[in-house]
Amino acid sequence: MRIAELDALEREASRHLAGHIPAAIGLRHSIHRSPRLGGEETETRSLIEAALGVTGVPVAEGMYVRVGPASGPSVAVRAELDALPIQEKSGRAWSSERPGAAHLCGHDVHAAALAAAVMTLSELEIPIGFVAAYQPREEVMPSGARDFVASDEFRSHEIQAMLGLHLQPALPSGHISSIPGPVNASADDFEVRITGRAAHGAYPHRGNDPIVAAAAIVQAVQQLVSRRIDPMTPAVVTIGRLRAGDSNNQIPGEATLGGTVRSYHEGDRRFLQAELGQVARSVAGAYGCEAEVVFSQGEPVLHNDPELTAAIAAALEDDGAVQAEPFRSCGSDDFAFYCELFPSLMIFVGVGDGHADSPGLHNPAFAPDDDLVEVLARMMLRAYFAVVRNNPQLMFDQKELHA
Repeated sequence: MRIAELDALEREASRHLAGHIPAAIGLRHSIHRSPRLGGEETETRSLIEAALGVTGVPVAEGMYVRVGPASGPSVAVRAELDALPIQEKSGRAWSSERPGAAHLCGHDVHAAALAAAVMTLSELEIPIGFVAAYQPREEVMPSGARDFVASDEFRSHEIQAMLGLHLQPALPSGHISSIPGPVNASADDFEVRITGRAAHGAYPHRGNDPIVAAAAIVQAVQQLVSRRIDPMTPAVVTIGRLRAGDSNNQIPGEATLGGTVRSYHEGDRRFLQAELGQVARSVAGAYGCEAEVVFSQGEPVLHNDPELTAAIAAALEDDGAVQAEPFRSCGSDDFAFYCELFPSLMIFVGVGDGHADSPGLHNPAFAPDDDLVEVLARMMLRAYFAVVRNNPQLMFDQKELHA
């Protein structure tokens, strides 16, 4: 296959895609009406299999589907299956019918767009494989991405590029951010259990107050980033939970803190974990208490591959996408696990309207328009052909490439 033939095939794919959009939007509505939380996504997987008319290869509660050549090199695209444990308040006709669960992070759009791309490419004689990775448990631990990268079957597909697209209200509609290097932070959760000695609130001298120790620990850990990390390097320590006591007039025997540590460098990640534990134990000791710190290792830093980013960004811009100001955040995504194994790229796709009070990700009212299904599907196809075109060793004889 020569470049002219590949160009013609891409144009044909674009024409075929239009015919699949109504079915993909219908799939989006079905997924949105019946959201499943992390670890419960088998029904969502079944909805997608029914829409595609195939049985996927199961990976945990998710699956993957390959179209094109059954073996050899491939390009993979990840979409997430899980919803959030939040009550929807969007008012859409296709709102969630399951109390306390809703798709409020765009996963329904991602999944439907990927289905449209699969439907399209399955009708064509494409030069290398296209693997649709429908991943469970992006929002919760244990990570669904870890299941995929641990799967021998999934890794056997000679994945040359791993792609993710994610709606992002922080960016204007019609804009994208696809930039090289780190774009999301590592994320590790922790719990601090502070043990003191219970006493009556009227006789504090007879106890060792774990609440006072907890308050001091909350204050002390704030200096870890502000005074121990290079200010040019993003890092965050947040305490999001504090629990202690059952009575207004009792000093409890125990208090617990919970939080998250985010960073952009592995060295900072290790440093913050070690120092947070040391600070918590030392401060608790100063108040006559003991502290035990337990970390739950989460996602690593999400790194976009520079060469892959350059190739796909150029192709998307040629197709009319506008690069926004580079978007990086201390948010996290388990797509980072793929980045450790394959050349990978996460593309943020703007859905913002410029109003500060507009619903963002995880907001009960977040329900982006259906036209984004086609927008993302076209980007997925464009990215697939960009990878093939910019890696001619995958399919071309170099001597015939431009013949």
